Amino acid sequence: MRSTLAAMVGIVLATSSGRSQTFVREPLPRAPGARISTITAPGPFTETGIAIDPRDPRRAVGVYQNQAMAAWTADAGVTWTGAEGTAPPHYRVAGDPSVAIDHHGHVFFCYIAFDRTGVTSYWALGGTRGGIFVRRSFDGGRTWEKDHQVVVEHPVTKPGLPWEDMPSITADTREKSPYRGNLYIGWIQFQVDRTVMLFSRSTDEGVTWSTPKVVSTDPGLPRDDTGGLVGFRAAIADDGTLYATWHDGKGIVFTTSRDGGKTFTRSKRVIETAPPYFNIANFSRGNGFPNIAIEPKSHRLYVSWGDYRNGDIDIFVATSADRGRSWSKPTRVNDDPTHNGKDQFMQWVTVDPSDGSAYVVFYDRRGDSLNVRPIVVLARSTDEGRTFTNYAWTDASFDPRESQFLGDYSGVAALDGRVYGIWAEEAQTPAAVENGRRARNTIVRIGTAQFPRR
Repeated sequence: MRSTLAAMVGIVLATSSGRSQTFVREPLPRAPGARISTITAPGPFTETGIAIDPRDPRRAVGVYQNQAMAAWTADAGVTWTGAEGTAPPHYRVAGDPSVAIDHHGHVFFCYIAFDRTGVTSYWALGGTRGGIFVRRSFDGGRTWEKDHQVVVEHPVTKPGLPWEDMPSITADTREKSPYRGNLYIGWIQFQVDRTVMLFSRSTDEGVTWSTPKVVSTDPGLPRDDTGGLVGFRAAIADDGTLYATWHDGKGIVFTTSRDGGKTFTRSKRVIETAPPYFNIANFSRGNGFPNIAIEPKSHRLYVSWGDYRNGDIDIFVATSADRGRSWSKPTRVNDDPTHNGKDQFMQWVTVDPSDGSAYVVFYDRRGDSLNVRPIVVLARSTDEGRTFTNYAWTDASFDPRESQFLGDYSGVAALDGRVYGIWAEEAQTPAAVENGRRARNTIVRIGTAQFPRR
């Protein structure tokens, strides 16, 4: 009989509106070997990502903002150590981080850096100098090169600059790939009249990067909102084929490259979804951006996303067994009752290449009678995405405290049954007050779990 977190009702509070709020610890099994580490003090910390060393699942690197920051482990997540020297010295702000680790164990930390944003959500109007950069570590994230490498940069503020946003870095670590060692970055470019997806590759361990090319066949609207292109993600098969997805406001768009990122097929919408942005009570920004993962030997593709086709927000996964030509009917990942009014959101998907198990991490509010306080849930599929078992990764909910920003993405990575997840939470301690306003008060947490290999 599997162990479960005992169902528990007994914490009842009166909210400011007078409504009584009950917290129920759902009878979800605890993720095996679950360990949770808090790696920051309370502050303005969000926008997380994580990567695992393909040579050794005990080694991983997590990244987050503000600024561009990193932490590493060499003991399977028992301890995490913050790294020094990752933030760029020549820009005021650095964020939207992502991370990849290549087949040598070298770490590549990608982020945007700038001085000031443009008009809210209309980033290409009035933005300052900035760009996309990569910093490298050759010792598992302990130390980092002094200078970052430039992917694309606008070094002087002037009218008409585009805004480069949300870069996502991927490393080809596949043993049989003719492009093993290549690094790939895809991102949104906000222009005054449109959004496009740009792409660049490096064939020399991130020292130089190709001239960015547009890989989106159809442009999106120019605002960071529904209708704009958003959420580039990529996955690489055993033969080096690169698969990429993003959202165009109506559904998930898909493209492939079979020549190491030199050329791409015409991008096309393959899965219809609800819009990628949605309102979530007590969160300043909610999204269901798609993510892609692959079982590298069979080329089975997994795409995850969140949407509200059932009224409340759920997490879904669809798979493809024919390299993206056709896709399965979506599987609902969260296993609480449909139409129960409880939201699940901010998902991320990965596949353990050692045994093909698929994992999805997400925030989950099923235990809160008012649909406010989430826990973090890890879901696992061992039948090619047809069904998922949900596990409680955290067993204590947190209060987001009125529309705090927790970022646009979380992260998950897996190898040999070892799973790492990273996310932001609102700290449950009083926030500082600065100039009469409540300061941001978030923390970054990393969860680990250990599943037996199948």
